[in-house]
Amino acid sequence: MNSSDIPIILLAAGQSSRMRERDKLLEMVDGTPLLRRQAQMARSVTTGQVLVALPPAPHARYEVISDLALTPIAVTNAAEGMNASLRVAFAALPKDAKAVMLLLADLPELTEIDLKTCLQSVDIKSDKTIWRGVTSDGKAGHPIIFAAPHFPSFATLSGDSGGREIVAAARDQTRFIPLPDQHARRDLDTPEDWEKWRAHNPTR
Repeated sequence: MNSSDIPIILLAAGQSSRMRERDKLLEMVDGTPLLRRQAQMARSVTTGQVLVALPPAPHARYEVISDLALTPIAVTNAAEGMNASLRVAFAALPKDAKAVMLLLADLPELTEIDLKTCLQSVDIKSDKTIWRGVTSDGKAGHPIIFAAPHFPSFATLSGDSGGREIVAAARDQTRFIPLPDQHARRDLDTPEDWEKWRAHNPTR
């Protein structure tokens, strides 16, 4: 399997509840809504399927990606937490997929180069089954690529753990991939987070 064929799951079904009536995935980054930016980035690095977990329609998030070659997946019980999205999205993966990249939609500093760096690190024939981006100071983050042997474990997840238990159990099978600065972890959950980030990134 060529790493450029690996499908990508983009998680975008969260409620953005800490944004106080605003939707963080519709905030503008690099002149485009964040969700569209992330979706375009995912689409550009793989020839495989890009599945986007979304809240049930109608929702404004559908509108900003409707013209892209993606597979939207409505998560009817998204309020349960991230694991609801993971169950639905992993169940929708192509049956022959040997790995999948899990990508959060709310990391505005991730770049196309970061995603390619992670994809190019994948070696299905090695003793590793997880490949994970980390910050420049070594803190684990995203994206995370899972080999197919982990797929069944996602069917039984509940709550909002985000699959942490799966990752923890496979730490000795994980390759950590350094990415620049805080690219792998910088998320912006509140209006104050966005204001501070924009003050430090005025051109974005």
